[in-house]
Amino acid sequence: MRDSALNLTKRLAQTAQETFGDFEEAVEKDATKTSVLDGTVHPLTSYVINYVKFLFDYQSTLKQLFQEFDDNEPEAQLASLTTRIMTALQNNLDGKSKQYKDPALTQLFLMNNIHYIVRSVRRSEAKDLLGDDWVQIHRRIVQQHANQYKRISWAKCLTVQGVGADGSGSGGLSRAMVKDRFKTFNVHFEELHQRQSQWTVPDSELRESLRLAVAEVKYIRYSVEDLERMLNEFFEGKTWSEPKR
Repeated sequence: MRDSALNLTKRLAQTAQETFGDFEEAVEKDATKTSVLDGTVHPLTSYVINYVKFLFDYQSTLKQLFQEFDDNEPEAQLASLTTRIMTALQNNLDGKSKQYKDPALTQLFLMNNIHYIVRSVRRSEAKDLLGDDWVQIHRRIVQQHANQYKRISWAKCLTVQGVGADGSGSGGLSRAMVKDRFKTFNVHFEELHQRQSQWTVPDSELRESLRLAVAEVKYIRYSVEDLERMLNEFFEGKTWSEPKR
């Protein structure tokens, strides 16, 4: 009976390892047609994160199984398993991000999803296994995607150069050139507002930090109140039915 119990435990440990391997592969190759048109957190991301959290509810049992299956440190094995699942998820998200025709929305989608992963890890026991370095690296990745979003979205608007803070021309620009550049800015801003107010940044702190970043862009046509109102509509996931403003 003792031998049978030991053999059963080893088979159970091997089955667990195979199950996790199958899950990792399924995550990386997930080809669900579910799309998030507003760039918010994908259902696959929340599903995988919940799965990982569920694992940690049973980590003591899993460590016992891993110890039966391999002589390596059970905690190191659990950390390796978690890291591989996270990597598989990120690889899949990279693939899903390519469905967007707007490269700015691609960056917003990746920013939202990686931020969700990092925030969830920091609030769970997974943080102790993955470590502070993992968290810091992925926080930088979130910031990189945010920077790319801002660069891509606002590149045209930021071509308004040689204009003083009060709207006066400088650097040899004629009054007509200054006026034309501000007109171009206004057109681009309206286009961005129409499109990006339909996008979503679900995390309130992340949403506000992006709004503050884009608020630094100079403007001439809109009043302070107009700009504040319009910027506060960015990333709210609105659906515009009225004609373009």
